[in-house]
Amino acid sequence: MKVLKIGIASLDEMRARTMAIARGELKLRRDDPKIWFTSAESIAKVLSESNRALLREIIRTHPESLAELAEQTGRKISNLSRTLKKMASYGLVSLKPGLGRQIKPEVPYQRIEVLMPLDRAA
Repeated sequence: MKVLKIGIASLDEMRARTMAIARGELKLRRDDPKIWFTSAESIAKVLSESNRALLREIIRTHPESLAELAEQTGRKISNLSRTLKKMASYGLVSLKPGLGRQIKPEVPYQRIEVLMPLDRAA
């Protein structure tokens, strides 16, 4: 099962982490988060109930285009396009070329894990 790990850290914490990696003081591990958010609220916006339902629908039906997905979900294509582009910017969705000029949405993960250490040293 392919799992996406998401981390939460402030901009300062992310910057310090990036610099530590660049200096060789910190090595990336396989189980480290691949995507970072600055707050639980920002994750909640991107992974709202309606957006999680959209991800489940894509996984369940494998639509060939945004038009097909719009028909399945009752959402407007413009709304879907905007939402999916935002989710794609975080790596939650892949938007691949389909037939002709169509765009085929795919969800590359079966599960998402959010890692939120309470201790800054963790």
